[in-house]
Amino acid sequence: MRLFVGLGNPGSRYAGNRHNIGFMALDAIARRHRAAPWRRKFQGDCTEAVIGSERVLLLKPLTFMNESGRAVTEAQRFYKIPLESVVVFHDELDLAPAKLRVKKGGGNAGHNGLRSITAQCGNEYWRARLGIGHPGDKALVHAYVLNDFAKAEMPWVEDLCDAMADAAELMAAGEDARFQNKVHLAMAGRGWDEVKRVGEKPA
Repeated sequence: MRLFVGLGNPGSRYAGNRHNIGFMALDAIARRHRAAPWRRKFQGDCTEAVIGSERVLLLKPLTFMNESGRAVTEAQRFYKIPLESVVVFHDELDLAPAKLRVKKGGGNAGHNGLRSITAQCGNEYWRARLGIGHPGDKALVHAYVLNDFAKAEMPWVEDLCDAMADAAELMAAGEDARFQNKVHLAMAGRGWDEVKRVGEKPA
């Protein structure tokens, strides 16, 4: 079994926040792969799906971002899922909007959700880094990630989540490079190869 984790904050107040793109990604994957209904377990919402030939547990921690590791470690231990079979989908300030980069291990770049998971579980899990761009000033970061995506950004957000859902069986099979490449090609094909911070396609 593999574990896909989407990071975000619980409740309708945060649902459209940039910080919640990990939740949005998991919702898209669950829909595309006909996952069972979400249920409350492991201090989060979770469901299961067969993605490609792999059984995958999907988990959205409901502990708030800075305690995400509590939910992840509960699920991981219950199912005895090795850390290298955990994929965490999260927002990434240091990537341009609409970009995806996948890597195993590495730093947490000030992301409280990743910091919590690393502290609870270890560091050698996969990160699916979903670019949201940077507001340009460190002092603006907190407000930026906890504000909703602008209306102009939503088309690329939805396309990115759909592209990841389409390619999810590659990530479930451990083919991270092919997963990343398939998503990149899909986004480029939809005109999102270069996106401004507010989300417009290039002229």
